[in-house]
Amino acid sequence: MTDFRRIAVLMGGRSAERDVSLSSGRGVLKALAEEGFEPVGIDPGDDLIAQLRQAAPDAVFNALHGRFGEDGTVQGILEWLQLPYTHSGVLASALAMHKERTKDVYRAAGLPVVKSIVCDRHKAAQGHLMEPPYVVKPVNEGSSVGIFIIRKGDNRPPAELGSDTWNLSSEMMVEEFVPGRELTVSVIGANQFGPARPLGVTEITTALDFYDYEAKYAPGGSAHVIPANVPEKIAHDCMEMAVTAHEALGCRGVSRTDFRYDDTGAVPRLILLETNTQPGMTPTSLVPEQAAHVGMSYAQLCRWMVEDASCDR
Repeated sequence: MTDFRRIAVLMGGRSAERDVSLSSGRGVLKALAEEGFEPVGIDPGDDLIAQLRQAAPDAVFNALHGRFGEDGTVQGILEWLQLPYTHSGVLASALAMHKERTKDVYRAAGLPVVKSIVCDRHKAAQGHLMEPPYVVKPVNEGSSVGIFIIRKGDNRPPAELGSDTWNLSSEMMVEEFVPGRELTVSVIGANQFGPARPLGVTEITTALDFYDYEAKYAPGGSAHVIPANVPEKIAHDCMEMAVTAHEALGCRGVSRTDFRYDDTGAVPRLILLETNTQPGMTPTSLVPEQAAHVGMSYAQLCRWMVEDASCDR
């Protein structure tokens, strides 16, 4: 049990994932009220510190997604104010939000990744920086925002990467495209309740070109199969690697690590794509679904996160 009663739920914000965050926040507000807390929603503006002081919460549930919400920025403010908060701390959030820094940590931990190049978006738009097929994506955005798959036979990358209307990060990652299946594992912990543990392996399928923003959040955009119909060893390796990634990055609370399972060649392989330190809590999100698979309701998951909240994470 916790002494926390009044909980500020940070939701919305200014990132490209604002709408997703608002959806997550609405679900969290409802769940925390059901669990007997006194939740108050805060849509961070330029006066976030004043908003927090006015709300006077005992703790903060961080339901922000994307830049400014899961990159260490808000986490630093909360630590300065000495407000206990959910999810990962400053360093883990910053590392996991920057996809190339995440890969550096993965490599150091012996986790499998594909080769990649980080460059300015204008350079990525000028011509192929590696042999197609490959992927181009912002190095510090989430929810598959701004991702392009360059396939064999494509003459050049999309011209919009160099467009004056581009409003995402100018720093892009170009990486080898991995065929196969999309798998994901949620990890919960480690904290006073015990060591980090995986919740399960989900396979994500979609009729769209890939698991993009629409596939993630539009009703019917994707189908989730849990437990994933993969060999037992692959499922075991996925869960083990997700825990290793969670611990290597220094994550707290709940994280979710995404994989590609390439079973198209003679030797199947697992490749880590990224670790999300602020996984979605929307009606179509994967973490609540995996929690339910192990007997933890959405409301119970939200309570667990609040009880896990602390400063200096």
